[in-house]
Amino acid sequence: MKTVIYEKENHIAYIYLNRSESMNAINEKMNNEFEKVWDDFEQDDSLYAAIVTGKGKAFCAGLDLKTELPRWKNASANDIRSKINKGLGGGVTRGRHRLSKPVIAAVNGAAVAGGFELALACDIRIASQEAVFGVFEMKHGIHQGDGGIVRLLSIAGLGVTMDLTLTGRKINADEALRLNLVSEVVTHDMLMGTAEKYASMIIGNDRGAVSSAKETILDSIGQRLDDALKLEMFNAYSCFSKHKNGGEDD
Repeated sequence: MKTVIYEKENHIAYIYLNRSESMNAINEKMNNEFEKVWDDFEQDDSLYAAIVTGKGKAFCAGLDLKTELPRWKNASANDIRSKINKGLGGGVTRGRHRLSKPVIAAVNGAAVAGGFELALACDIRIASQEAVFGVFEMKHGIHQGDGGIVRLLSIAGLGVTMDLTLTGRKINADEALRLNLVSEVVTHDMLMGTAEKYASMIIGNDRGAVSSAKETILDSIGQRLDDALKLEMFNAYSCFSKHKNGGEDD
């Protein structure tokens, strides 16, 4: 059985984590299958956006500790360096995080530890009322290593990052919404339909502008204000040159 199910319809890529018996925990096989999915998603011009969700009751419980943690207990510095550009979910947390097309997380259940990091690595997050989030790494003697601290800090700020990371406490979907970690909370049966609604809004926009905007947002993180403003202006006005009418008819 494939650990990642990949389907395409109406310009949307549907990506399902498919290890429901393990709460969709990520093992090496899933990581490798995710890599192939992202390669195809990026190269397929018929696809404009992706929706990532989990099969079964969980979104993702993070790294499969039973199979993956033992590999790291005796890892050397060189072993660690070799993985720097290969994060979770086929690298979408680190290494493949610069996908040019938007990725939406439809969080259907538990998104904890590396699963929380996977959700944070997506561009937009929609949560079912049944979703829960948490930095559960702390309970196993480690902390986030796949963007969980960096993205949490950028999205929700210092106070929230300190709180959720140091306590390792679980939060529900409503608190996640209050902390700006998700865009919307919906009933479970409305989750995929709502994610598709967001994807359709993206599809209705100019593809070049969407790609440029996503690139600009990511490149603006950590920039000085003046530098960020110059970057935004250059990228925005460069979009005009890609249209035959130079934007005059807009």
